[in-house]
Amino acid sequence: MKKIVCIALVLVMVLALAACGSGASTASTASAPAAKEKLVMGTSADYAPFEFMYPDDNGDLVYGGIDVSVAQYIADYTGKELQVENMGFDYLLASLQKGDFDIVIAAMEISEERLNSADFSDPYYTDYPPMVLVKAANADQYTSKDSFAGKSVGAQTATTKEGIVKDDLTGANLVSLQNVNDLVNQLVNDKIDAVVLDGAVALQFVASNSDLAVASVDLGEAYPYCVAVAKGDPKGLLPGINEAIADMLDKGKVTEFEDVAASLEDVLVEVSAED
Repeated sequence: MKKIVCIALVLVMVLALAACGSGASTASTASAPAAKEKLVMGTSADYAPFEFMYPDDNGDLVYGGIDVSVAQYIADYTGKELQVENMGFDYLLASLQKGDFDIVIAAMEISEERLNSADFSDPYYTDYPPMVLVKAANADQYTSKDSFAGKSVGAQTATTKEGIVKDDLTGANLVSLQNVNDLVNQLVNDKIDAVVLDGAVALQFVASNSDLAVASVDLGEAYPYCVAVAKGDPKGLLPGINEAIADMLDKGKVTEFEDVAASLEDVLVEVSAED
């Protein structure tokens, strides 16, 4: 009888310990924060002040720029964790459609061609009008669009700047390259005569290189930049993105983003997709 009582007591103790262990495990699991869903942004980090890289306090290269700050704001607003992926500009929308990215933010304007493969958010930023970057020593040669007849004029592949060279600079010879830095290097080394860029980007290159200047040529108005999502918005991202953009603009955050990008001018690194 004593043996039976002892066995019963042992079983009660084992069950009690098991219950305590199970409770502790449940409490520990419940207290662990759930991992945030990622918001993957595709961009082309060769386009300061909009997207570039710079060394953080540990010396590691991280993404920065106006567009990256916009993406971070959208991610925070929608409760997601931002992940930035770098790619050549001409492949961004194709990769977006394949599902490699959730969004593309890359100083991208809406065009009829782009609407065939992507949907776009409300505008979040309007740049200076497009500009023509030339060697400072030759700037006085370029006073009108006709001045570029017979000249080699560069533009980044798959951008609206290619259309400007083809349609507006009568007689110019288009040179398309994937990387903006390569275009500017060709200009500096007298391989081409000019480069058409978005206004803020052209001014950024002038500020960092006294050998360059903006030609006194009017290329028309600037068109606003928007966030691209896959055609049909299959992930249902646009409503949240547009809410975030409205909140961001209402609070005047873009000016802050411009200031942050400007503060990194001396340390920024524009990288190609291969880098």
